[in-house]
Amino acid sequence: MLSGPHRRLQELRQIMDVAWEFLKGVRALHFVGPCITVFGSARFEEDHPYYMLARKLGAEIAKMGFTVMTGGGPGIMEAANRGAKDVGGRSVGCNIELPFEQKHNPWLDRWVTMKYFFVRKVLLMKYSYGFVIMPGGFGTLDEMFEALTLIQTKKVKNFPVVVMGTEFWSEMKNLVDHMLKGSTISPEDVELICWTDSVEEAIAHLQDRAVKQFGLRHEPVPSSSVLLGEKSL
Repeated sequence: MLSGPHRRLQELRQIMDVAWEFLKGVRALHFVGPCITVFGSARFEEDHPYYMLARKLGAEIAKMGFTVMTGGGPGIMEAANRGAKDVGGRSVGCNIELPFEQKHNPWLDRWVTMKYFFVRKVLLMKYSYGFVIMPGGFGTLDEMFEALTLIQTKKVKNFPVVVMGTEFWSEMKNLVDHMLKGSTISPEDVELICWTDSVEEAIAHLQDRAVKQFGLRHEPVPSSSVLLGEKSL
């Protein structure tokens, strides 16, 4: 898609291919309910402290009534989805076609596999009332700053962003502080991020900035779990 200009017919085919990707994703995820999306590395094994932290976090998010959404792969994504299933919650994934590393994890109620990263990012954010950033690599950074940029520029509502793993992200926090000192971001932009190592603090932040802010409430669903529904006007 981004390999440079092509003949017009080929460009049209690519546009139709992207449109089909969006249609496929929306059809698969339309009824998943309000989500919290957890981003993080695919490279952590289940005995890693960050995996265990993400699993605990996924369980607590599910207890709130949210569907846990991830990129659908291994590592942190698997851990968060697994945590949701540990407590009977809902778990969904939006996977990506890659030649290595990425395949959907076994803890998903529903998933869709996308060809284009930018389509996947739209879907990961479209259904979410908040975002949790766990330790990760380039992809996680991309997703983190995509969410922050959309919130900062008011392209989406003021959804909460929680960054977990203060030691791992310490240099990133220093960079954010440096940007503030250099006046390339504003003090209110810094307030968009909750930096923490505590699952309890993360959940409290989501409760305040997602559940209370948007007037969400628990609603019964056909299964034994619960989802959050928008407050009726």
